[in-house]
Amino acid sequence: MSESSFNDYKLSDEIVRAISGLGYQKPTEVQKQVIPIALEKKDLTVKSRTGSGKTAAFGIPICELVEWEENKPQALILTPTRELAVQVNEDITNIGRFKRIKATPLYGKEPFSKQAAQLKQKTHVVVGTPGRVMDHIERGTLELECISYLVIDEADEMLNMGFIEQVEKIVQKLPKKRVSLLFSATLPKDIEKLCHKIMRNPVDIEITSTADATTSLIDHSLITVKEGDKPKLLHDVIVVENPDSCIIFGRTQEQVDKVYRQLDQLGFRCGKIHGGMEQEDRFKVMNEFRKGAFRYLVATDVAARGIDIDSITHVINYDLPQDAEGYVHRTGRTGRAGKTGKAISFATPNEDKFLANIEGYIGFEIRKRKMPSKDEVELRQAAFEKKLSVQPTIKKDKNEHLNKGIMKLYFNGGKKKKLRAVDFVGTLARIEGVTAEDIGIITIQDSVTFIEILNGKGPHVIEVMKNTTVKGKQLKVHEANS
Repeated sequence: MSESSFNDYKLSDEIVRAISGLGYQKPTEVQKQVIPIALEKKDLTVKSRTGSGKTAAFGIPICELVEWEENKPQALILTPTRELAVQVNEDITNIGRFKRIKATPLYGKEPFSKQAAQLKQKTHVVVGTPGRVMDHIERGTLELECISYLVIDEADEMLNMGFIEQVEKIVQKLPKKRVSLLFSATLPKDIEKLCHKIMRNPVDIEITSTADATTSLIDHSLITVKEGDKPKLLHDVIVVENPDSCIIFGRTQEQVDKVYRQLDQLGFRCGKIHGGMEQEDRFKVMNEFRKGAFRYLVATDVAARGIDIDSITHVINYDLPQDAEGYVHRTGRTGRAGKTGKAISFATPNEDKFLANIEGYIGFEIRKRKMPSKDEVELRQAAFEKKLSVQPTIKKDKNEHLNKGIMKLYFNGGKKKKLRAVDFVGTLARIEGVTAEDIGIITIQDSVTFIEILNGKGPHVIEVMKNTTVKGKQLKVHEANS
């Protein structure tokens, strides 16, 4: 493919405007190869490492292909974790912002009734974890007859987490006539079998081999250490390496809690994330880490997949992962978006078997290094403490520029007053200085409606609508509470 600009694809002005606002300048390799074929509505299997830009690779064509007028879901995106479901949902919303694409996330540990109410609204794209999606299908709250596009994201992680049977059950209930896209960092035999079952003559795309992806941007090293010496080694490595942003992986929740307490007592700004935490707390920690509120995140493998942070400089495997794919997924958190990174693993003397499996899988021997010496630590201590004392710079969200000038309005009328999206669009587009392009996502509930007004025109719309009816009904209108 010779395309070097998103303008080279057959994309609508609304989609091009959104991806430009998100700061996407040139398509990544996976986007170059996937977007044109997906737009032709062909089935695809894509083997591509994490951090290669694959969410936009499927998000852009899906937002382009779904029809705004259709109220029932047209695309279903399955993800292995709640964090990834929320993130992909946000990306779809941003890419489809000016086309008014409505995306709804479905995941566990959130009230079912709240999600069911959202699904009653106009919904173009559903993003969810297999368990909760299956719940909605079985209870009849997720309508499937208009699903034309299926995306299975992080398929190998679905397999590792035991979701593949659920995925197959979901797929069996979808319309046969659909486009299926499957993305995976690795393609185990079970995933290949799934592809043959659910796809018609898929186009196979492989962006880089595992070995290339794992070596080109990431410096891998290994330190042999006794289990009891790991806390001191972690401190010394952090001082010597002095990372800007670092994920430290532990094998269990207990280990993560222990390492987190150690760093916290040392005065290091840090966060932790594991499956035993409340969902709201997990989201909050990931959001703060993404914004750079702290440098060190201690995590189990729950955070090893799909978290889109392109500036992580170091990954430290405090415990070696027990499977080789886990090593690729963890270390893939660094060396993203064309930047280099370091992956440092601690291995105890009895972990030769794990290590041999990992090295056999990635196709190269991980460089052995010694523990930092006392002199090295002392030499780097001052620089480390200086960085530690600097207040972090909070990064802006990538969608901040895109969302600038958007105001969400509240109207005190909805379905019970027989109001439809087309009624609001017709009324608002007749306001002087306002066009359909200034109207964003519309959410109509039983008694209220929320509408995003773009391009800084929210205050003007509020003023005019105080004396303007919608379908003959005078509605109260004000800026919605965030």
